[in-house]
Amino acid sequence: MSRLEVREKSQAQQVVDSLYQDLERRIIASPPGLCPVDMTASFLKLFHAQTCGKCVPCRIGLGILEDMLEDVLDGNATLDTLDLIERTAKVIYDSSDCAIGYEAGRMVLKGLEGFRDDFIEHITSGHCSCHLEQPVPCVALCPAGVDVPGYISLIAEGRYADAVRLIRKDNPFVTSCALVCEHPCETKCRRNFVDDAINIRGLKRYAADHSGIVAPPECCEPTGKKVAIIGGGPSGLSAAYYLQQMGHQCTIFEQRKELGGMLYYGIPNYRLPKERLAEDIDNILATGVEVKLNTCIGNGDHEISFKMLEGNYDAVYVAIGAHTDKKLGIPGEDAKGVISAISMLRDIGDGNPPNFTDKNVIVVGGGNVAMDATRSAIRLGAKNVSVLYRRRKADMTALMDEIESAIAEGAEILELHAPQAIEVNENNEVVAMIADPKIIGLISRGRPSPADSGRTPIHIPCDVVIVAIGQDIVSEPFEQAGIPAKRGRMQANQDSSIPGKKGVFAGGDCVTGPATVIRAIAAGKVAAANIDNYLGFNHKIESEVEVPDPRIENKTPCGRVTMMERNPTERKEDFEIVENGMTCKEACQEAHRCLRCDRFGYGVFKGGRIEEW
Repeated sequence: MSRLEVREKSQAQQVVDSLYQDLERRIIASPPGLCPVDMTASFLKLFHAQTCGKCVPCRIGLGILEDMLEDVLDGNATLDTLDLIERTAKVIYDSSDCAIGYEAGRMVLKGLEGFRDDFIEHITSGHCSCHLEQPVPCVALCPAGVDVPGYISLIAEGRYADAVRLIRKDNPFVTSCALVCEHPCETKCRRNFVDDAINIRGLKRYAADHSGIVAPPECCEPTGKKVAIIGGGPSGLSAAYYLQQMGHQCTIFEQRKELGGMLYYGIPNYRLPKERLAEDIDNILATGVEVKLNTCIGNGDHEISFKMLEGNYDAVYVAIGAHTDKKLGIPGEDAKGVISAISMLRDIGDGNPPNFTDKNVIVVGGGNVAMDATRSAIRLGAKNVSVLYRRRKADMTALMDEIESAIAEGAEILELHAPQAIEVNENNEVVAMIADPKIIGLISRGRPSPADSGRTPIHIPCDVVIVAIGQDIVSEPFEQAGIPAKRGRMQANQDSSIPGKKGVFAGGDCVTGPATVIRAIAAGKVAAANIDNYLGFNHKIESEVEVPDPRIENKTPCGRVTMMERNPTERKEDFEIVENGMTCKEACQEAHRCLRCDRFGYGVFKGGRIEEW
C-alpha cells in the first residue's frame, strides 16, 4: 500500500470520526416525542453498517430485522410479524459472535418490551401512538413548562424585567432557580446540533441580576375561598403564589422560623445567598399570602390539628418536604461526632454552624447534599475532608460541577469504599471510619452496583462523620389524620388529591420522595390549578409580556459561555457566593445563540402548555 493510499484512508477515517461526532450530538439533542419504532429502525441500520460481515446472524439477520421494521413503519406488517421480529432478534442476540450483533438484537428485544403498543398501533392503525405534546425541547423538559425561548429572546433585547415576568408565569422562584436549578431544560437543547447547549440557567441569572424589583401581577377578584398550605418550601410557596393570584386566600403553616424549606435550610449561602432567596419569597408574599411560622400540624397540646384545618378551610395542600435523614445502619453510628448532613445544613441556616476547626471529617454519600456538606465543612475550618462513596465518582448523583468544585476546594473523593463501621473510644467519640473497599460490578437500574473486592477493610482516622445518604419524610402525623402513605410517601392521585379525603391535596417531595427544586415548584403549580378546579373555578394564569419575533440570521457555530467562579483558595474561606454572573457581552452573545425552536417547525404549535395551564 502506497503512502498516498494510507494518507487517503486516514483522511477518510477522520471524516467518519467527524460524522460520528455529529451523530453523537444529534443523539444528545434527541427531543421528546420521537417515534420509538422509527428510532429503533434507524439505530438498527447503524448497527448493520458497523458489522464486519464475519458471522451470519449479524450480516444477514440484521438486514432481515431492518426489512421487518420497515414493513411495520410502512403498514405492511401483521401482528404475526411482531412474533417473527422477536424470534429473529433473540436468535441474533444468542448466536452473534460479538457485541455488534448481540447488542443490536438486545436493543430490538428491549424495544418490543418497552413500547410494544407503539408497534401494534403502527400495524393496526398505520400511524404512531406517540404524539408531540410539546415540540420545544427546553420547554418540554422543564418540569414547570417555562417559556425558555421566550425569555431568552427578551434578554437578547435587554428587556430583563419582562423576562422575569414571563418566567414567573410558570415559576415564581426566578432568582433561586437561576442559582441552583439542575437545568434539565439544557439536556436536549437543539443547539447541540450546531455546537453546544444554550447556557439557559446562566441567562436566567443575568435577567434576575439586572431586572430590578419586578412587582407581582395583580390578583383576580377575591373568591371568598380559603386554602391552608402545610409547608413553606418551594412547593407550598408556589401553590400559594398561584392560588392567591386566582383570588383564593392562602395561609401557609410553617413549622420553622423561616420560609423556604430546603432552599433556606438545605442549600448553603455560597450557592444560594439568603438575601437572594428572600427576593423570591418577598415577591410571593406581596400577592397577599398569609404566613404562620413556628407552627406545627399534629395532635400535640401546642400543635394545630389537621382536622381543624379541614374544618376551617375550603381546601388543604400538604407540602411538607423531606427533612429527616436516613441512617447508615452500621456499628458506631450513635457515637459523638456522627451527624446528619440535613441537621448540619439546617444549623448553618439557623446561624448555629458547627466548629470543625482542625478536624478530620468524612462525608458519606455521593449526592448534591453530600457535596453541600463537604464544601460547608471545608468552610467551617476542617483540616481534611474526605467523601466516602461506595460506587465510582462517575456514578455519583451530584452534579459534576459540584463534585469538581469540591475537589478544587480541597476535598478528597474516596470512591469504591463503603462504610462498614465507625470506631469509637471509651467516651463513645468517633476516632475512625472502617471502610470496605469495593469493585464495580453488574449494572442494576442503570448504574453499576458495588461488589465485594476481597480486600481487607481500611482504617481511616477521623473526628467527625457526616451522613448524607438520603432524606426521609415525617408522615406519621398525617397518616394518623387519614392520609395514606407507603414507605413514608403520601399517596396522592394524579391530580394531587388524596384518596378518600375531600378537599385535601398533597405534592412535592412528600409524594415523590426527595427531588429537585424545579420539580417541587412544578408540583405546587399543578396542585394550584387542581385546587382551583376543585373550588369550582377555572382561572388561567397568563402573561401580558409580548415575546419578540425571531431574528433571521446565520447561526454560525459558537462556543458556549460558561459561568466563572471565584478562585478556590479564596472562596473556601467564606460562605460568599461562589459563581460569578455573565457580563453584558456574554449574555448578549449567549442569548443570540438560541435557535428559537418555538417559532419554527412544529414549534409554532407550542400553544397549550406555554400559553395557558
